[in-house]
Amino acid sequence: MTDLTLELAFTETYDRYRNAHPATREAACLRVQLPALLEPPRGDDLYCGRVGDMAVKFTTQDGGMGYRRNAHLLARMAADDALDAAIRDRAAYLLEYWRMENTNSRVRSAYPPHLAHMLPDDDAFGTSGVAFPLYRLGGAYLDFEKLLRLGLTGLEDEVRGRSDQASGGNPVLAAMLDILALQKDLCRQYASMARTAAATACTARRAELATMASVLDKLAGSPPESFREAIQLCWLFIASANVRNYGRMDIFLGPFLKRDLASGVLTDESALDLVVGIWRLMADRCTIWDGRVVVGGMGRPDPDAADRFALLAIEATRRVPGSDPQLTLRWHQGMSPALMDKALDVLGEGRTFPMLYNDDVNVPAAAKAFGVDLEMAKQYVPFGCGEYVLDHGSIGTPSGVMNLLKALEVTLHDGIDPLTGLRKGPETSVGSIETFEELFDAYRRTSEPYIEALAEQEALEYRVAGEQAAFLFISVLYDDCIARGKALLSGGVRHLGGTLEAYGNTNTADSLTAIKSVVYDDRRVSLPALVAALDADFAGTDELRDALVAAPKYGNNDAGADAMAVRVHEHFCCTVRAQAAKVGMDSYLTVVINNSANTSLGRYTGASADGRRARQPMANANAPSGGSDRKGLTALIHSLVKLSPDIHAGVVQNMKFTKEMFRSQRPKLQGVLDAYFATGGTQAMITAIDRGELERAMEHPELYPNLFVRVGGFSARFVDLPRDVQREILSRTLYG
Repeated sequence: MTDLTLELAFTETYDRYRNAHPATREAACLRVQLPALLEPPRGDDLYCGRVGDMAVKFTTQDGGMGYRRNAHLLARMAADDALDAAIRDRAAYLLEYWRMENTNSRVRSAYPPHLAHMLPDDDAFGTSGVAFPLYRLGGAYLDFEKLLRLGLTGLEDEVRGRSDQASGGNPVLAAMLDILALQKDLCRQYASMARTAAATACTARRAELATMASVLDKLAGSPPESFREAIQLCWLFIASANVRNYGRMDIFLGPFLKRDLASGVLTDESALDLVVGIWRLMADRCTIWDGRVVVGGMGRPDPDAADRFALLAIEATRRVPGSDPQLTLRWHQGMSPALMDKALDVLGEGRTFPMLYNDDVNVPAAAKAFGVDLEMAKQYVPFGCGEYVLDHGSIGTPSGVMNLLKALEVTLHDGIDPLTGLRKGPETSVGSIETFEELFDAYRRTSEPYIEALAEQEALEYRVAGEQAAFLFISVLYDDCIARGKALLSGGVRHLGGTLEAYGNTNTADSLTAIKSVVYDDRRVSLPALVAALDADFAGTDELRDALVAAPKYGNNDAGADAMAVRVHEHFCCTVRAQAAKVGMDSYLTVVINNSANTSLGRYTGASADGRRARQPMANANAPSGGSDRKGLTALIHSLVKLSPDIHAGVVQNMKFTKEMFRSQRPKLQGVLDAYFATGGTQAMITAIDRGELERAMEHPELYPNLFVRVGGFSARFVDLPRDVQREILSRTLYG
């Protein structure tokens, strides 16, 4: 366990530069933080770039954004009588110093009263509520092509050139030069670590470590020339910036691979070894909800070079099973069929990557959603659990979370959350709602103020975080920060975007369909009587629940049910999108990504009118509720494509197929995917599994240590998931 001397030095540096420009202060703090956290290469590592952790640090995402404290660790250390008194005192001091100085707290303390009232809680997945803010700077995709083309010295030259034009000096540009010099120092420090490790290594490993040291020494002074050097420089910047998504690797690494193969420096197998080496480092980071590597798609300058890398990437995914990296294949008509064939081979073996994205739909949709031209839209990249940003051109988080089904539940209870008894919406007078349209209007009046609040919160979070930090390692490789001489969140980024994560969409739509059918069309029960049945979790109302379950459901190509899903989708997405201009962002867009939050939010949501029981999981992303898609795969596809893709920034379509579909029925599977994409499908996240395999894994987890499944926008080892998440995955329809 740390003695907190590093954290104390970091804090003293921060305090010394308290009144300096945020970029100057950040560069000084990183000078303390990064060199101390470098770790030597392990085992058979081919690259340096492992970085340790500390209880107080500057970060982008893990636990917050900007300056972050690990409050739980510090509190535990401060109270641990087994520790030396000096360490306990340091822990107590750091805990108090950073209590309001950490960026999360600064953002929260800046809330005006109305925002604090609307968003009183930050525990999105552990308490009941309609809406919650998130604190992170996720989805940053760096301009690795520029990094590899210029190298560290070339980047310094570009910053100096811009700095010479700035009158009176520019602290942001000066700080950029500081962190580029720091990056050179880190190259040399890692090189020294590699040489030290070589002194005690076996003969074969000694040569590998010597090569590693030589590569790092070179990168400190010149741009990379080889495939290996290019990978190493990218990984160093990733480690220093603490970004968690890796970009369109086939574009920026493909040309290096192509040259090395043509010159004989590499063979196909030795090149694959280098890719597997970086895949293992990504896997060891275990980011779970991130770790995107994107290959394929429109907008690639050299498709041949890119395809060579993409094929190696897919094979590396086969050889390094796990939840990271999240390999993503962007696909469009006219691409080499070898990529899709290879992807389906690997998916059929039980891997959950690559995820498949349809550029023929997504590129024009992204252009409309973000309000950019088609050329820029070709650089859309999914990150995290499925959100889109524009590669090194836009930011899309911190984001927020909204539970649409909870908004409907509050609507049905006169504005009260029945789980807490607290008012969470306007009075709706449910007993006097006489028509379905009046009910939908009441739902709108409950949900829309939360959308407005989350948009305002995200804009405020960007402003406060930008006032405290420059995010220098990201800014130096982001359009147009150097050209503007501004930090990422202080006017530097080209496209300042925001996103709002939506959960419970399908259950909300199906519930509204059922209410319309049972209450207003058939007049089988009054709305207050229905609400009473929901409050009782259907106890003593089996006949009513049967009628609700039997009502049409989204996912079966039913005109009425799908029209309701479209209505809920369009109302939410369009309301979200309209907030951008109001709060000063270039875009503000819905993401329907649903990690396992469909389960965790369901734990705090009562029974719903689609027949779902209290505290049970909600449907995952845009998918039907588990087992409610009963009309077959073709009907499912027809339902999925009815939801417009050009008013959001990413959705998730999880699909389960039997492995038999990949073996003896491959043409059928290919035909299904072709039809899905041709009719407007945006993407597919596929789990291939044998019937009964999940049930057996729940009974005998020790026999299935390497069974991975798609949870939502991420993959995980099935036996490690909470029981209710396992049951939700099991409930999804298996096609084959």
